[in-house]
Amino acid sequence: MTISFEAFMKVDIRVGEITRAEPFPEARKPAFKLWVDFGPDLGVRKSSAQITRHYDVATLRGRKVLAVVNFPPRQIGPVMSEILVLGVPDEDGEVVLLKPDKDVPIGGRMF
Repeated sequence: MTISFEAFMKVDIRVGEITRAEPFPEARKPAFKLWVDFGPDLGVRKSSAQITRHYDVATLRGRKVLAVVNFPPRQIGPVMSEILVLGVPDEDGEVVLLKPDKDVPIGGRMF
């Protein structure tokens, strides 16, 4: 399936910084609860992420990530997920987070 460039531009992907991470024991699959700061325009948004294979809560704080910020909120168990943190699968299908390869300000929109 192909989409138009205009359709792609409707997807708002921003750089955020994880400010807080906690275990999410209520999740069906192992996951963490994340709070991601996108700066003064968007503020802090919550999400859950199945990233327990390669990450732990102690090392997630301060990590910059890319996330879709304009999906409608979605209930994931007891957590209202407000963003979709982006990742790609490794050779075992486990999530590896996407991040900028240079230091960039939070809130920056992908283009």
